[in-house]
Amino acid sequence: MSCDRRLLLTLLAALPLAACGFTPAYAPQGGADTLSRAVQVRAPVTRNDYMLTRQLETRLGRAVAADYLLDYTLTVQDERIAITANNITRRFNLVGRASYTLTTMDGTTVTRGTVDSFTGYSATGSTVATRAARADAEERLTTILADQIVTRLIAAASAT
Repeated sequence: MSCDRRLLLTLLAALPLAACGFTPAYAPQGGADTLSRAVQVRAPVTRNDYMLTRQLETRLGRAVAADYLLDYTLTVQDERIAITANNITRRFNLVGRASYTLTTMDGTTVTRGTVDSFTGYSATGSTVATRAARADAEERLTTILADQIVTRLIAAASAT
């Protein structure tokens, strides 16, 4: 009897979603399906641009016959957060912001927005270890920003 009650409650909870025209983003004809292999990402200029572009293309697929163009501006800044009494920085935050615009190939803006996040890295080891930690933090940051952009693009594509 309790199993039937759970089934009934689940069906009642799903009813409002069915009535509002809810379509899963990754279903056929969903937002992700619309953008899959249809977005040409702007060519990268810097290493961070390359990592952002790589993650965007991993999530969306590389465009075969592009219907959309994704342009972005990426900024990454260092922020000192752990400073010793001798004024030596032991920990940094990398703060990143990406502004993006998705347009059709004829120039009509589909959506635009800005995402931001941060990651940290330690500077307590050798110079080589600090550089490796920074490079890893940059890759994590660009992955986070790309994932946020893709999530917003899919949501915007689902709404249209």
